[in-house]
Amino acid sequence: MPVANGHVAVVDLGYGDAGKGTVVDALCAAGPVHAVLRFNGGAQAAHNVITPGGRHHTFAQFGSGTLAGVATHLTRFVVVDPLALAAEAAALGNPFHLLTVDGDALLATPWHRAANQLRERRRGGDRHGSCGMGIGQTMEYALSHADAPRVADVHSPRTLRRRLAAVRDRLTEAYGELDVPPLEDVISAFQAFGATASIVDSSFTGRLLREGPCVFEGAQGVLLDEWWGWHPYTTWSTTTFANVASLCADFTRLGVVRTSTTRHGAGPLVTEAPLDLPEPHNGTGRWQGAFRVGHFDAVAHRYAVEVAGGVDALAVTHLDAPDRCPQLQLCTAYDVAGARLDRIVPGPFRDLEHQTRTTALLAEARPAEWHRPADWAGTIGDLLGAPVVLESSGPSRADKRFTDRARSTAGCSGR
Repeated sequence: MPVANGHVAVVDLGYGDAGKGTVVDALCAAGPVHAVLRFNGGAQAAHNVITPGGRHHTFAQFGSGTLAGVATHLTRFVVVDPLALAAEAAALGNPFHLLTVDGDALLATPWHRAANQLRERRRGGDRHGSCGMGIGQTMEYALSHADAPRVADVHSPRTLRRRLAAVRDRLTEAYGELDVPPLEDVISAFQAFGATASIVDSSFTGRLLREGPCVFEGAQGVLLDEWWGWHPYTTWSTTTFANVASLCADFTRLGVVRTSTTRHGAGPLVTEAPLDLPEPHNGTGRWQGAFRVGHFDAVAHRYAVEVAGGVDALAVTHLDAPDRCPQLQLCTAYDVAGARLDRIVPGPFRDLEHQTRTTALLAEARPAEWHRPADWAGTIGDLLGAPVVLESSGPSRADKRFTDRARSTAGCSGR
């Protein structure tokens, strides 16, 4: 890989949609990459990849290196949805030979999904934002129930039946009748997944990492992290490098940002503005809400770098946007009730009361300092304190350029 001699972890330093998928695809095409490891989230991911030949796929559970022929491993931190996975596999030509799944990963079921959607509807105008895929519901259920279904259960018919029936009964009791397929149909579909996918134990991850350089592909963004994001407008997922660090002792931390700052649905977006930057692969979603656009928010992205534990290098995407939108600028400080703020102070880890207060503060914040640079990539690198090793000006890997700094970054290791 141009970026490192060893493993690379790709993390979005915003609210998602910065281009993680296209960055992973470019890394895999440049090679050699042994495998792509997914380390958080699940079927709610939407990583768009377009090949130089024009083939487009929105990756959810398969790694974004699949079109480059690179294997995918779903680690124990991924919430696996066999029904969504089967649909994605069919769209890709069923590349199950490229897929391995950790048996300890949680299983998302149709009851989790239905309960998730019902809960979000009941919030009405106070929605937190959701992809409606049941990922958070699956995580929440597992925290309260030691018998939450896991991938390895698909190979044990008795255990699978008992655990799926428990999910059905408990969530039906909590939420009322849920519109889901019959239990027998779900069991059959999950067993079909077990007969098709290669399910491995957790020692497989270490063996995979020893066999060659790998890319860790994150989902969502640091500003949506379950503990560091703006509560309650967050994901039930660790979006920083923390999960990677628990799996791999030595890796390069690659942060991804785009030249505008965007987010789906509710929650703070301090630099939001009516910019003319259409998104062919993003729009208003039934559960996520509207796709929102704003100027580059250096204050929020610096916070993301800090709570993620720092980055070794950056990939900057959408570098064609400033030419398409002359109004686009960089914001380097906020005004909060007449006071200047250029740093969002992190609170103690897992302190959601602090995060709620930060959310309230950001709701009152307004951009105070603006700048339109001549060199967008270089300025962003300076603002975030890391070298830009990949520049992207379009959706295809042909639109990517690895800089000279990529060579000098080779061999960097995680902190």
